[in-house]
Amino acid sequence: MLDAFSRAVVTADSKTACIGGAELAGLQSFIAEGNKRLDAVNAISSNASCIVSDAVAGMICENTGLIQAGGNCYPTRRMAACLRDGEIILRYITYAILSGDASVLDDRCLNGLKETYIALGVPTGSAGRAVGIMKAAAVAFVTNTASQRKFELTSGDCASLAAETAGYFDRVTAAIG
Repeated sequence: MLDAFSRAVVTADSKTACIGGAELAGLQSFIAEGNKRLDAVNAISSNASCIVSDAVAGMICENTGLIQAGGNCYPTRRMAACLRDGEIILRYITYAILSGDASVLDDRCLNGLKETYIALGVPTGSAGRAVGIMKAAAVAFVTNTASQRKFELTSGDCASLAAETAGYFDRVTAAIG
């Protein structure tokens, strides 16, 4: 995983050049947006268990067969595994948000996830739906539009950070879909 600074150095080094105007402007922007990233990660992390449990509940409401005998959320051991997986995915997304880099998400979470789910018989459509519900909740926290909780966030437009956050969830959905 590379943070924004390491990525700028590696890129400049590969060109055998010094870090210049565009790279410095990008780093200045990253620093200026740093408090927004921290606030977004804090809001998501503080509500992670609610985000995940609401997503799994929503997925089950749309497909009640998952909690029937033989379903992928039956018995409780499988339900616990589903909740655990959701929390792991959400944790790696928050790492990506904080660093502004999806490589940790790709390398440590998504690499082989689809194959694992297929091997375990997990319906990828249902897992994708749960990720979609988590995406909506997380973006609402990033933009401070979550209906039940409001946070004191750094002022300013969070549209680009919300789009970046949504993009990380889209990566997960594409990886398991």
